Amino acid sequence: MKAVSCAHGALSVVDLPDPQPAKGQLLLDVRRCGICGSDLHAKDHADELTDVMTAVGYPDFMRSDTPVVMGHEFCGEVAERGRGVGRQFKVGTPVVSFPLVRANGAVHMTGLSPLAPGGFAEQVLAEASMSFVVPNGLDLDTAALTEPMAVALHAVRRSEIRKRDVAIVIGCGPVGLAVICHLKALGVHKIVASDFSATRRALATRCGAHVVVDPAIDSPYEAGGQRGAITAAPELYELGVGSMEKLRRVPGWQHLYRAAEALGAAGPKRPIVFECVGVPGVIDDIIGAAPLQSRVVVAGVCMGADRLHPATANGKEIDLRFVFGYTPLEFRDTLHMLAEGELDASALITGTVGLDGVAAAFDVLGSAEAHAKILIDPRSTAVAP
Repeated sequence: MKAVSCAHGALSVVDLPDPQPAKGQLLLDVRRCGICGSDLHAKDHADELTDVMTAVGYPDFMRSDTPVVMGHEFCGEVAERGRGVGRQFKVGTPVVSFPLVRANGAVHMTGLSPLAPGGFAEQVLAEASMSFVVPNGLDLDTAALTEPMAVALHAVRRSEIRKRDVAIVIGCGPVGLAVICHLKALGVHKIVASDFSATRRALATRCGAHVVVDPAIDSPYEAGGQRGAITAAPELYELGVGSMEKLRRVPGWQHLYRAAEALGAAGPKRPIVFECVGVPGVIDDIIGAAPLQSRVVVAGVCMGADRLHPATANGKEIDLRFVFGYTPLEFRDTLHMLAEGELDASALITGTVGLDGVAAAFDVLGSAEAHAKILIDPRSTAVAP
């Protein structure tokens, strides 16, 4: 089969042996595969990622000197079934798969390990237990968005955001745009999106942002306009003293206080901030600029070292939540939300290329302006998105 191999930061189309499904596995004919931001970074900085993954106990991540077939955002049609695979996976059935596969005696990350070749190829292996039949005749382009949209669903669920909260999304690349799509599907009343790129701000509006901000000009936190949010310590002190002056006039005031705490009404209002940039310094900037007691969900993956001012986060009681990946149930739920029309991610797809166009697509995505999500169609002859 033909595949795109990455080694020493270069991408090239190569011929590889056809994969053979083991027990419990599917062999898929790849129909679409998205290019992820982690693919862009891994192409040129694989060894940095290897160090990170080794630190969390996974030593088999891709390295710059070892050829690897990337691609973990794929959908395909069943070409062959291994032993023990259920009948729902008939040949020709369209499926999406969780990008983990058994190989060499362990479970590996599909498309991010030389031991588990990914979807930048004509065929890819998948675990039947981690694969899901595409329902409702969902088109293959949209089905291929299941993986990145599951990342965003996990981030939104971890945020515990409610409809009446203000959401502030910092960074409108694919991750930020996917988060906005989920916030819209959830019915969040006010979604503020911030990005330096006019193109990405326009995409954020299409995805459902109510307010878009150029951070070089305006503050996304001021644009949120959340009544009751506090941005300076003296305001918090005044809230505390003023509230107690009123409460102490009421017999049994402590019971009212406890009731207000139970309802979440005892403290200041705070936005839910989604950090979707993954560049050193951004988290600290958010800590410094966000209102007191803001909840910050870090969905951007910063691969290098970073610096924070913990005392500022302490003083403002900033709630930091780091997220990564998704659960199998979130993956399944995302697919069905897309198929049932509950989630609209159509704005994310901005181009398609064949295998011969993958290198050009990486170059275009590196500019961070013209495109959001470029899909690979192994049957396409397109060499430019």
